[in-house]
Amino acid sequence: MVNYRLYRTGQLLALSLPLKIVYKFAVLISDLHYLFAARDKKEVSENLKAIFPQKNEREIGKIRKEVFRNFAKYLADFFRFEKIDADYIKKYIRVENRHFFDEALAAGSGAIALTAHIGNWELGGAVISLLGYSFYAVALPHKDKKVDDFFNFQRERKGVKVIPLGRAVRASLDVLKQNKVLALVGDRVFNEKGVVIDFFGKPTAFPQGPAALALKTGAKIIPGFLVRNPDDTFTLRMEKPLEFTAGEDKEKVIKEVVVSYKILLEGYVRKYPDQWYMFRRYWIE
Repeated sequence: MVNYRLYRTGQLLALSLPLKIVYKFAVLISDLHYLFAARDKKEVSENLKAIFPQKNEREIGKIRKEVFRNFAKYLADFFRFEKIDADYIKKYIRVENRHFFDEALAAGSGAIALTAHIGNWELGGAVISLLGYSFYAVALPHKDKKVDDFFNFQRERKGVKVIPLGRAVRASLDVLKQNKVLALVGDRVFNEKGVVIDFFGKPTAFPQGPAALALKTGAKIIPGFLVRNPDDTFTLRMEKPLEFTAGEDKEKVIKEVVVSYKILLEGYVRKYPDQWYMFRRYWIE
């Protein structure tokens, strides 16, 4: 209940103030929270040290603080979804390589938009939907139903159709069969068996679902990320579809697809470490 009230209060403030003031207020709240978030700071620091073993404590601390600030801005943007429209996209968002979606859908087997907890994946989904694509996203339900309803309402008001994680497989197959866009997050395993691979030289588990769906349906996997620019505009960039050839050894093919995605993700995390929101220990000990 407390989280829901905080989210609703944040939304009211975000909708009533100019965007620049909203961001300044979000940073202020973030800095106050930062003073007391000992556990989150510890986990983020450990993750950043794995990515940048050469950096000292001061350098890690500087990036870590920006992680918290950017996450606060991410929430502010989510609260302001009511104001997201074609004019907003034109003013604030540069869209690159949307033709990858068009080419995938022209093939008739749907498209898997594979993203990560980096930048603003929620805003990215809203933008793709507002650009005219039939867009579905698999999302982990929040434990608090009121919070879950709030998040889903924000998504659906911009045309993003939400598929709860618990019944995602059948619904995802239906979406791709109907030649639509299915969004999945590829940097965290929730309730499925993961593929253990090295990420920045240390083992962790990546979900195998996106690769398995692509093998079963023939859908193209198009990695895409919406990242914040220094001036608080955004770039939504779709990367080339991941290439793979179906073979008899299904597990081998799935691992090859996962590895190709993780190489791409390493590049984004290395370039935007202050926009990778992973407030938990990421690697397998």
